[in-house]
Amino acid sequence: MPSFYEQHGGFVFAMCINKHMHLLLNRRALPDQKIVIRYSQVETVDSVDEIKHPLAREAMKLHGLEDHIELGSIADMPAQSGLGSSGAYLVGLLAAIRAYKMEPSTPQTLAEEACHIEMNILNEPVGKQDQYMAAFGGFRTLDIAKDGTVKVNSVPLDVPVITELVSKARIYYTGVLRSANEVLGKQDSATREKDDVNHQQVMDSLCQIKEIGYQILDAFKQGDVDRFGVLMDEHWQCKKRLASNVSLSITDQIYDEVKQRFGVTGGKIIGAGGGGFFMLYCPRHGRDLDEYMASKGMPRISYFPALKGAHVVSDLSNFDDFGNP
Repeated sequence: MPSFYEQHGGFVFAMCINKHMHLLLNRRALPDQKIVIRYSQVETVDSVDEIKHPLAREAMKLHGLEDHIELGSIADMPAQSGLGSSGAYLVGLLAAIRAYKMEPSTPQTLAEEACHIEMNILNEPVGKQDQYMAAFGGFRTLDIAKDGTVKVNSVPLDVPVITELVSKARIYYTGVLRSANEVLGKQDSATREKDDVNHQQVMDSLCQIKEIGYQILDAFKQGDVDRFGVLMDEHWQCKKRLASNVSLSITDQIYDEVKQRFGVTGGKIIGAGGGGFFMLYCPRHGRDLDEYMASKGMPRISYFPALKGAHVVSDLSNFDDFGNP
């Protein structure tokens, strides 16, 4: 978040996975029809300013889109589960709007627009990783300068390394949904306020997490995926010191047990913490771990890296006025 990178700069090494957010943007045929926004709710309004969904409202306002639009969204994964759904929604919507307006679009443009909306317009306590990963896809490093400028680099990995990662770094759904803002708000406050009793602990932990990120990148470049598991454990211990609501008592108990019983070397709650998805690195006893986690009501979620970020499946710029390509 800015409260950290404005002082120390930021570094992120992340992976985009094949769980998608699908958006459909359509111009309604009759000019007297209203704007319709469909998500977990349905909004029918006369103007963009009346839209309650903050991301949809501000994305349309940013582009001056006042047409009678119908916007719908469906997702593979639930919202508020730590997988960056809000960033994916916003980046996808901006890509759709630009295609609708026949304007040029690049991953960098989409990511920066999304960050501007969430961080500057809506003042959400978020960082830049979700928006950039949704826009670029793949395995990426994000070097964030103190002024917020982001340099994106691709990390080429061999197929055997990726396959080993997917088989050993297993993801389980806890069934607990939470607001990332509640989790990140405490961390952000402690980072900004030097008088906060937790300020130094949080800053030290974030600096350690940043350094661990560099070490994890080196491990992947060397093809040492098992080293990632060990480093993830170090990362999780640091992450839990960021705020009291990052972890859950049930996941702490499970984590201790699976390390002893199944040889799990590392793990973490994905995203801000507080619920959502639990990644566990298990070098040898994956199937036994799956059965145990299922008995705890936490099913395994299959995934694979997605090398492509947000993209438009179909848009009107590819057709003439008669519908011909």
